[in-house]
Amino acid sequence: MSKPPSLRSAGDVLEDNPVGRLKVFVYELPSKYNKKILQKDPRCLNHMFAAEIFMHRFLLTSPVRTLNPEEADWFYTPVYTTCDLTPNGLPLPFKSPRMMRSAIQLISSNWPYWNRTEGADHFFVVPHDFGACFHYQEEKAIERGILPLLQRATLVQTFGQRNHVCLKEGSITIPPYAPPQKMHAHLIPEKTPRSIFVYFRGLFYDVGNDPEGGYYARGARAAVWENFKDNPLFDISTEHPTTYYEDMQRAVFCLCPLGWAPWSPRLVEAVIFGCIPVIIADDIVLPFADAIPWEEIGVFLDEKDVANLDTILTSIPLEMILRKQRLLANPSMKQAMLFPQPAQPGDAFHQVLNGLARKLPHDRSVYLKAGEKILNWTAGPVGDLKPW
Repeated sequence: MSKPPSLRSAGDVLEDNPVGRLKVFVYELPSKYNKKILQKDPRCLNHMFAAEIFMHRFLLTSPVRTLNPEEADWFYTPVYTTCDLTPNGLPLPFKSPRMMRSAIQLISSNWPYWNRTEGADHFFVVPHDFGACFHYQEEKAIERGILPLLQRATLVQTFGQRNHVCLKEGSITIPPYAPPQKMHAHLIPEKTPRSIFVYFRGLFYDVGNDPEGGYYARGARAAVWENFKDNPLFDISTEHPTTYYEDMQRAVFCLCPLGWAPWSPRLVEAVIFGCIPVIIADDIVLPFADAIPWEEIGVFLDEKDVANLDTILTSIPLEMILRKQRLLANPSMKQAMLFPQPAQPGDAFHQVLNGLARKLPHDRSVYLKAGEKILNWTAGPVGDLKPW
């Protein structure tokens, strides 16, 4: 018997089973929107934006899928908007808006369901740096705003920051993709002592894109390096050793500072490897925050307080550290962070479905009257309106 909502803790929600609580219709699009793009560049399967691909694969064989659109609660459009990579493997978002518009034009002219609600019962996976704003630089992302045609849809996205134009109310924030098999291959014995106090590997400055400094990570990463590069409690460096995953399992605290966007795969890695995440990203909205008790697991530090990081961490009582470690050891916490193949109960796929099920039933007001139109198909930058 399930507990009444008022008596359930966040952790209980992780155990919810979405099957039987919603039905999803998957639009069949021409393969140029998904499979063909992936065939052209299989690297897309391993980068941190791969949730859009794996979510599609999962839904095709999921028991929540219905082949009868008339009984569907939700409609899903499988379009791989982040699978356009530079030679270095960085996703370029410049074609994404045209591709997304093209897919929506297709579903709205070939099926009647989009036009009934203008997308209010549709969801899209948009795992880019700033979600459906489709730009990796924050200023440009804010300037662009969320693609106008997605204003009424539910967005499933890695980007989450309170009071930000690129996160609209009702979105579902997910973890970035981190390869489950690769991480599991690096597990070390659980009883290994955690001899590293604070651990971080990554950029502190992005000289190529931010030559003046101070813009990248809003200066927070630079402040970590300048204040603690010589502190023996801090094992921090730009080197990315082959023992990276093992090192995280030997660390008490793992820094998860913002970069160009507030989120990064380090959060997932920290949870999987039982390292207490130290989250330095003001106003971040964390994955599945209605199901994962982040405040109890992690340490949150305001960006302005980075210079006091050593004092803050050394003053946390041992009992509190042990409690956070016990919560992190809960297998359901780790499972919720991963997109495994094949899917497993309680994993990130199921947490997305839980999030969608909790939004049902749709309010009657989302269904438009005959002939009613809310969205403006010609809004947005002129470049977005060119055919894809």
